[in-house]
Amino acid sequence: MVASPAVAEDALTWSVAYTADVVAGWSDDVSTRGRFLDNLDVMADVDLERAAGWRGAILHAHVLNNSGAIPNDDLGTLQGVDNIEVADQHPRLFEFWVEQAFEGGSVRAGLYDLNSEFYSNEAAGLLIAPAFGIGSELAATGPNGPSIFPSTALAMRARFETAENQSLSLAVLNASAGVLGDPDGVDTDFNEGALFIGEYGWRRDSHFAIGAWGYSDEQDDIRDPEQSRAYGAYFTYERGFTEQATGFLRVGLSDGDTTPYSSGWQAGVLIDAPLAAREESQLSFGVYQGRFGDKHRANERDASVNVAEAETGFEITYSDQITPWLRVQPDLQLVLDPGGDRDRDELWVAGLRIEIAPSWGGA
Repeated sequence: MVASPAVAEDALTWSVAYTADVVAGWSDDVSTRGRFLDNLDVMADVDLERAAGWRGAILHAHVLNNSGAIPNDDLGTLQGVDNIEVADQHPRLFEFWVEQAFEGGSVRAGLYDLNSEFYSNEAAGLLIAPAFGIGSELAATGPNGPSIFPSTALAMRARFETAENQSLSLAVLNASAGVLGDPDGVDTDFNEGALFIGEYGWRRDSHFAIGAWGYSDEQDDIRDPEQSRAYGAYFTYERGFTEQATGFLRVGLSDGDTTPYSSGWQAGVLIDAPLAAREESQLSFGVYQGRFGDKHRANERDASVNVAEAETGFEITYSDQITPWLRVQPDLQLVLDPGGDRDRDELWVAGLRIEIAPSWGGA
């Protein structure tokens, strides 16, 4: 069956969003001027039932481009301070997948962002520090990082609505991330094995999820001349406790042999319309901590570092919709023991984010 041109045109929706940040940091041992970095997202969805008669199917594509400075090169934290910062700056085909819906669930296959559905909280979405996106103990795994921003991997995800307000999500992803635009392109060989992850979620007045993950192939041990199993688990919780405020808590654990982190946690609150006269404004507070494993701490002591037990950060940020297409967000962070070094002074980080989403992006 071939859809008519009018129907096919209605099947396409798309959007463009541009984010620009200026970030500066200072402490007794670090002082940096403002660094500029940006992120451009172009996204499109095709309803394949309307476009080609493929019932219950959607095609999703997401292209991104990053440019500008790398502020954490100056600031020297381990978990980062800006969630659009990337080490390699070039255009990428970030996501490209097909989703097939069926009664009681759906399946996705293609280049897939793990953090779009796993280990995430909507209430943490305004915060800029990367640890609020996905726990550091998982983000630091894999041969070149798991299938998250800025490079995803080939994957298949199945989601089942197991009962009212309950779901089970399972995914298998190439352990080696890479997309079109990366130097080596998309890895189709799975020579590094696969990452397996599962998450059970329950949503009513509150939302909680529990997940577990592991790699099929052993990973390099960060201290011993051998390879070790990389695995972990996490818990997320989110609840609205007033009409305007939603709180969240996340806790994650990992093996501690293949990454610096043995555990981590994040907590915070998102407040909608903190100023009554500004209905589109939001205010968010957050705190995070990445706790180091024994092997990482031993490596740091060998290098004569007065290693801390954790790197801890605090963030407060305010966002306001100035026009229908422009949002402005000042941000302030405080990092304790940056880089996991007790001898470093606390680090202050100030930033300004501008988001532009033209209204002409659409059907």
